[in-house]
Amino acid sequence: MRKIHKTDGNNQMMNRYLTVEIISILVVLTFTLSGCSLPIRQSAVPQQLTEKAEVVGMPGVRYVVRAEMPGFTRDAMESYYREQAYRAQQSQVGALPPANFLALSGGGDNGAFGSGLLSGWTATGNRPEFKGVTGISTGALIAPFAFLGPKYDIPLKELFTHSKPKDILKARYFVAALFNDAMADDAPLARLLKKHVTEDMLKEIAREDAKGRLLMIATTNLDANQAVIWNMGKIAASGHPRALELFHKIMLASAAIPGTFPPVMIDVEANGQRYQEMHVDGGARAQVFLYPPAIKVAELSKQHGIVRERRLYLIRNARLDPDWAEVERRTLSIASRAVHSLIQTQGVGDLYKIYAQTQRDGIDFNLAFIPRSFNAPHKEEFDTEYMRQLFQTGYDLAVKGYLWEKTPPGL
Repeated sequence: MRKIHKTDGNNQMMNRYLTVEIISILVVLTFTLSGCSLPIRQSAVPQQLTEKAEVVGMPGVRYVVRAEMPGFTRDAMESYYREQAYRAQQSQVGALPPANFLALSGGGDNGAFGSGLLSGWTATGNRPEFKGVTGISTGALIAPFAFLGPKYDIPLKELFTHSKPKDILKARYFVAALFNDAMADDAPLARLLKKHVTEDMLKEIAREDAKGRLLMIATTNLDANQAVIWNMGKIAASGHPRALELFHKIMLASAAIPGTFPPVMIDVEANGQRYQEMHVDGGARAQVFLYPPAIKVAELSKQHGIVRERRLYLIRNARLDPDWAEVERRTLSIASRAVHSLIQTQGVGDLYKIYAQTQRDGIDFNLAFIPRSFNAPHKEEFDTEYMRQLFQTGYDLAVKGYLWEKTPPGL
């Protein structure tokens, strides 16, 4: 057996000290580079209270998607009565006009397609006013502009053709993966929303809500792992002093890609206690939505004697054909490609689900998506030149008279 000398013990001790010092230096360096301490939050809503949680000061402005949704049904019917009251004020008589709905999907900078399609649709002169508009992720950023109509085409175009990556996010140091809540800061996007989504815009949305129109945006409550639909018109019409702040937060949350953008913390209360919910991209639950499957529009209409034509225009801000790419044999490349495939598959599944709803409820189905022929280079996320070309593609297709697909792909 080898004899252990005193000097060996001293060397081992010295190595331990050096290891501890190096680790300490790395930890200090990590916190210095990250620029702040670990993110903190208030307590999450306890599981048994999740169904009772309401936004502080603004109860009833959202719906948790589940098997039964009486709140959503009630508000949908109230929107019909507001529409009837408005028609009476305008001395409009006779049959109800067709109800047109617009559903805008997620897709990151591919939202330029939907923006261009809407602007080109305006140019044709036959773009309808939508009874309801829904949005998820990038679709949530488009939704308020689309809801208010052609007069907001210019700021919508600016958002998707003039923005640069630095206008959307600010990259953090690589150590953010361990010591922060996202790899990028969304402060630039927050500033962009504050520039375009103003108090005046909120007042306009409130006026349209009073006419019986609906604007809905979806987020994901990450604590409860539930989809949440926010009634943005109801928030705008609430008159609450912090309505605009909540409006901005929801738009940010719906576009908060987990891991890339920070989650948005929403203050809520349940049983008299204050809590915080963590909300992220609505795309974590679905890529696009019309209304919860639990809501059977045809049955409701029959019960209340409502007779009208209904049409859905669904814009999928993505391609539906498989996009080929040579994947590097690297962990992150493989994982990223697999997630991309999962999102695309989920998006197609959402189209089938919505198509089934429209067939059940007698709604005319119309689908638009990025064409297979579009192959502009995509150098980075929120690539300005890529978005400009995609916007123009959507615009040109609409001006020529877009041929809406009547079924999901492959059906």
